[in-house]
This record gives sequence, structure tokens and C-alpha cells, in this order.
Amino acid sequence: MRKLLPLLLLLVLFAASCTPSAPAAPTSTPLPTAWIYPTPTPEDTCSLLQTIPTPRPEDNPLFPPVAEDEPTRGPEDASATIIEYCDFQAEGCAALAQTLEALEDAHPEDLRVAYRAYPLLRVNDKAGDAFRFAEAARLQGKFWEAHDFLFENQEEWRALSADAFDAWIRDAAKTLGLDEARFEADFQRNETLQKVEDASRNGEKAGIPGVPFLLINGQIYGGPINYESLDSIIRLISLGSRQFDSCPPMTIDPTRQYLATLHTEKGDIVIQLFADKAPLTVNNFVFLARQGWFDGVTFHRVIPGFVAQTGDPSGTGRGNPGYFFADEIDPSLHFDKAGMVGMANSGPNTNGCQFFITYAPQPQLDGSFTIFGEVLQGMEVLENLTPRNPQMGVSLPPGDKILRVTIEER
Repeated sequence: MRKLLPLLLLLVLFAASCTPSAPAAPTSTPLPTAWIYPTPTPEDTCSLLQTIPTPRPEDNPLFPPVAEDEPTRGPEDASATIIEYCDFQAEGCAALAQTLEALEDAHPEDLRVAYRAYPLLRVNDKAGDAFRFAEAARLQGKFWEAHDFLFENQEEWRALSADAFDAWIRDAAKTLGLDEARFEADFQRNETLQKVEDASRNGEKAGIPGVPFLLINGQIYGGPINYESLDSIIRLISLGSRQFDSCPPMTIDPTRQYLATLHTEKGDIVIQLFADKAPLTVNNFVFLARQGWFDGVTFHRVIPGFVAQTGDPSGTGRGNPGYFFADEIDPSLHFDKAGMVGMANSGPNTNGCQFFITYAPQPQLDGSFTIFGEVLQGMEVLENLTPRNPQMGVSLPPGDKILRVTIEER
């Protein structure tokens, strides 16, 4: 059984990710963290994440769900739906159009975009006519062609006079291959003029402070409107469909030996799992591996000399499997050499799916992170992973992927 990750939790989580918390340690390198927000209950070995349900779009009458006649792109069953309130004359909306196009390319199965006009008639002199142009094009099945054409050429027509823009619109209709007579009739139609007035009035009535204004799965989004931020949210929402609504059953035998092989793009890494010393953690790892959880997962954080971290299918470093489980700190195990494998967490008893492998001794991690394995072969593969630190706030190179994980029981 799987469950959707509520967006409210995601947005709180996303905002909090800017100020990570982790056990204090004498090091300037940020510690391995995995973002899991509910308060842990140490007496439970494993607990499901308790989350606030995502409001339905119909719960807020100011922002109705996507209507049948509203222009959309992307599958109806996409895990994330973005409704954009925009004005074709607004520069910020032109920038958003480029961002959303890139997101649609990156998430063809997981993102649906709906355009909802909010022409700022008191601010932008050509907002109404631009919307009328797009609406007339929509009636001929070419809304998105008109949408893209308006934003791609916005710099050209924003400075035109009203008469010059009127001529520009007619030329644009020809360029898009619209039926000219029908376009003219629809452009001048009273219903089209009324639609402009209604869109403007509805935006004002809803109290929208400006454009672009976004709803993500029916909720107001007030975060940064850039590719990286929205991409992370879409990835986390999409991960929700893979999360579990129950803790893993205990299936391993702590008296047996378990080897895990990470088959990566750079080669294989063989890990001996410490089933006798961290049975809960090893059982979780084996369960996730056999469920294909790690297939295609990126090493999202690779800091040479410190650790390589992975295990989050969203690639954001904020994903989890839908539950958390308790620490298993064995005093006989230490991060005293390269190749030690530990669970990333956001505090005591918040283990989930993210894990890390050390590049060198890291004694400051002792006592705060569960050690559940050691690399037997493949340290040279680990050393060859692409360095990337998501906490640096810079554009990152693509991470190296785990193709699959195989488990051998002896």
C-alpha cells in the first residue's frame, strides 16, 4: 500500500530545508541529514509519518479546480497540478512560461499545468487584448500556440501603441495559421470581451496580490518561482505515490550474512550489512532494495573527503519512504575509516531511506548516526562519483545514479 505525500507538509519541509538542523559536531561540513518532520516517538521502533491532509481545491471557493474549458498541458492524472494566474503583458509571467516549459519537459508524466488569466487591466494597457487574442486562438484549438507566441515575443509588442498592437495581433493570427474570419469574429465577440472582464474581476475578488500567482494541487504557493524550487516540489509530490503506508515487516535473519551490491553508473559497490548489530536498519534496507526503491536513485550529495549520500528517489535530499524508525547505535561500531555506511537522519530516531558512505574517518558522527554496513569492494567507484553539494546554493551537475541494488543472503 502506498500513500500520497501531502503538499502542505512538502511546502513546510521545502521552506525548512534552507535551515537544516543536525546533531552538533566539531566540523564545518554539514552533517548527513534526511528531512522527516513529525516528532519521533523513541518507544516505537517504527512509526508512520503523521501528516496533515492536503486540502481539496473545492475546499476554497476563491480558487476553483481546473474547469473543462480551461487550457491545460500534461496528463489529467499527474501527481502535481500547477494553476498559474498570469497576465500576458507581465514580464514575470513571461519568465514563468519558460520555467514551466522546462518543468513540463522534465516531468512529462507527473506535471499538469493550467493557465488561468488574470489580466491586470488597470496596470497593463494591452492585457485585455492579449487575452482576447489567446481566447480566440483557443476556440480554434491553438491556445498554447498563442500563449507561447505572446510570451516569446513579449518584448516586441509590450512597447507598441494600441493601434500598432492591434495590427500585430492580426499578423500573429496569420502566423499561427488561424482562420482569419473566424478569428476576427471570436476576437470581437461580446462573450470574449466579457471573459476578459470576468477574469479581471475574479482575480481581484480572490485577493490575488499580483502575477504570477501559483496554486499547486489547489494550495497557494508562496515560495521562490524558479526552476530549482518548483522542480524539488514536483519531485517530492511525485514521490508520494511511492511511499508506504505501513512499516516494513521483519524478514531478515540477524544470524545470517547479507551483502548488498549497488550497481551504479560508475561501477559496483559491494557492502557487507551488519544484520547482527543493526537488524532493524538492515531489514529496512533489504526491504527497500527488494521493492526497487533505490533503482535509478541519484547520489544527490557527494562531498569528497566527507561522505557520499543517496537513497532518496526524489533526488532532493528531502524524500522519505513514508515512515521513520529508531536508531541502532552500537558502541562497538565507529566511523573510523573510509567505507563505513550510515543512515542519514534529521535527529534521533528519524531514519528512513537515505544513507551515506564515508570517504575518510569521521569520528564526529559517532553516536548520532546508525552504522549498518561497510564497503568491501568498490571504494574506487565511490571516489569517482561526481562531487555535488546541494547546500551550496549553486547550479549542480547531474548526479550519478544507482541502477539497482541486489541483495545476497548467506
